[in-house]
Amino acid sequence: MTETQLRAARSGTITPEMRRVAEREGLAAALVRDEVAQGRLVIPANVHHLAGRLDPMGIGAVAAVKINANIGNSAVDSHITQELEKLHHAVHWGADTVMDLSTGGDIDAIREAIIAASPVPVGTVPIYQAVEQVRQVEDLSADGLLDVIAHQARQGVDYITVHCGLLREHVPLALRRVTGIVSRGGSLLAYWMAAHQRQNPLYERFDDILDIARAHDVTLSLGDGLRPGSIADATDRAQLAELVVLGELTERAWARDVQVMIEGPGHIPMHQIEVNVRLQKELCHDAPFYTLGPLVTDVAPGYDHITSAIGAAMIGWYGADMLCYVTRKEHLGLPNAEEVREGVIAYKIAAHAANIARRRPGATTRDDALSRARFAFDWNEQFRLALDPERARELHDETLPAEYFKSAEFCSMCGPKFCSMHLTREIERRYGAGATPAHADTAVGAGTADRS
Repeated sequence: MTETQLRAARSGTITPEMRRVAEREGLAAALVRDEVAQGRLVIPANVHHLAGRLDPMGIGAVAAVKINANIGNSAVDSHITQELEKLHHAVHWGADTVMDLSTGGDIDAIREAIIAASPVPVGTVPIYQAVEQVRQVEDLSADGLLDVIAHQARQGVDYITVHCGLLREHVPLALRRVTGIVSRGGSLLAYWMAAHQRQNPLYERFDDILDIARAHDVTLSLGDGLRPGSIADATDRAQLAELVVLGELTERAWARDVQVMIEGPGHIPMHQIEVNVRLQKELCHDAPFYTLGPLVTDVAPGYDHITSAIGAAMIGWYGADMLCYVTRKEHLGLPNAEEVREGVIAYKIAAHAANIARRRPGATTRDDALSRARFAFDWNEQFRLALDPERARELHDETLPAEYFKSAEFCSMCGPKFCSMHLTREIERRYGAGATPAHADTAVGAGTADRS
């Protein structure tokens, strides 16, 4: 029997993967082991992917807030080359994990190529491939679903989303909503249950899923099939009913040495974000929380990388452990490679802001270094330290491209006469620190440099 990371931690063993996570996070290896043993930290590391390119990472309260990038084709767009380009963009710009959500074409070949090329953990939603293998949703079977899960585990998938907590009795609660059931996996299972008048097969066969996960050390990402798809539906009875079941399933998985994280909403207005985290942590026993956004408003199609990054920063601050990015194409279409880049950067900003708010040691080191470079007008160092150096340089050079301006004490917004930082430096050079008024430390906004 495979010794999962959870089983090893409970026996007191510090695995090489735990040591690598400790190194990356700046933590003691014993602390990483103890957090894994308690279920508060997961290391998604399928034994088959570990034999390849995987560089182990951790998701949990003691670790930095992580981000996931969704890639994968649809039935009408994209192929292997494009998905590998998206993978490259996602990893290059800082995604900590990727999910292959392919729903069409040669799904097996796409997944194999992604796993072979990916140094970060790869997740999937197995029901997508299961649906592709039958003529219609009603033809799905529990055995067919389990066969797909086992197949993907053997391929090397590190974590899988399984909507095991959505029960037949929950479905009527969701049908009263403004936007109904917006999870693809959740809606497929709800449709199947309605057609067959039977309970969720993933719930009924949960022990079999645990056997597969334990055999390959696949982390279960217990899916939120009833997540709200609009702020009108946020934190409703359907969402919370499923969350209670996910808490029960978490304990069942831990009893079988299977690692678990919990997926969360969705669309949540800002004033409900904190209570959503508190409920998840309480009901699911501090298992890591993995959230989609959340989007804090529904009125900005084409800009949902922004509406969701606002919610992601907040939910990360309150305790979410991994943030699934949303691109500007959300609700509109399949994102391309550039939109993947844009989504990853938006979520790197959100995760970094959350790490600062959580007072994670060293979280502001990069900010402080960039601010010093900014005040010194060291433009090249600013570019180097930026989350997206290429975009920062591109925007600067759009109006001041000559190499001379890489050391100029102004940019095109203020010009040479109106740069506040330049004027501050001139005060220091000409008059010294003694020229500062005695009451300056009480001035509102002291130390800022902007257009005002």
